[in-house]
Amino acid sequence: MAKKRMIQAINETLHGEMAKDDKIILFGEDVEISLFGDTRGLKDKFGTRVRNMPISETVMSGMAVGAAAAGYKVVCHMMFGNFMYTGFDSIANQASKLRYMTAGQIELPIVYMGVFGGGRSAAAQHSDAMHPMFMNLGGIKVALPATPADATGLLRAAIHDPNPVMFLQAAGRGGESGEVPDEEQIIELGKASTVHEGNDVTMVAIGAMVRSALRAARKLAKDGIGVELIDPRTVVPLDSEAILASVRRTGRLVVVDEARDMCSAASHIAAVCADQAFYALKAPIRRVTVPDVALPYSPPLEKALLPNEGRIADAVREVLGKKAVEEV
Repeated sequence: MAKKRMIQAINETLHGEMAKDDKIILFGEDVEISLFGDTRGLKDKFGTRVRNMPISETVMSGMAVGAAAAGYKVVCHMMFGNFMYTGFDSIANQASKLRYMTAGQIELPIVYMGVFGGGRSAAAQHSDAMHPMFMNLGGIKVALPATPADATGLLRAAIHDPNPVMFLQAAGRGGESGEVPDEEQIIELGKASTVHEGNDVTMVAIGAMVRSALRAARKLAKDGIGVELIDPRTVVPLDSEAILASVRRTGRLVVVDEARDMCSAASHIAAVCADQAFYALKAPIRRVTVPDVALPYSPPLEKALLPNEGRIADAVREVLGKKAVEEV
């Protein structure tokens, strides 16, 4: 295995997949100069299969549907996840529904890419965690890689899936390094990963929150508290069985999600466990999320709103009936 940055892993995966299949095309906002680095060099290598688009997300998202219906495998890079809001009509009314409405006669292998979440003081219009909105559409899969290895494996799976996939890369995570297998891997969409083992509390963390959750789990382990940390990798499909099996064993659940609290992925996961593992629960389920407000530009205010290691550890202590210790 070699250590690679997440951006590097994504970039190499795109290079490799486009080299193998000339039906893969990529277009989006500034994909030629590659503001984030994940599409760097693709234009030089693949020419007209890589196109900069006008700043019109409506055109972009709709063009992806048409090109996929015509037989291409489309990677549509929307840059910031917030920009998907302005391309939402084609995503919600066409991409998510056409395969069903045509009884499977039309396949739509589309990967909508974008960075999401806070932590970089990019202000309210560039910092949302919008994955819960896509979870509710039906017909669209939602992948949120937390490591470079997961990014490459999930991206390959997304490119070859006959359904649209939202591939949401956590903002600020592109520079992080992690081991990536030397051989090409495909990670099944809907297959969770157990990141840390423990018997006292189940913790489910999504996307960028896996890093903070893992730090909290390691810190709690020093105090004799065993946290089983699960990264779903995808929230649609959701590996409910892996989560439920863990909750039935530990009897406690904390869910960490960068989305706003109302109608978050954390809310759905909590509801699934309350429905299907109620009698195993020894304590109320706790959600660690973002308050129902827009993320501010101010670095200190933004930091105060995002889930962090201290808040996560406190939530674990609370479900164990231990007094939470406020982080200084």
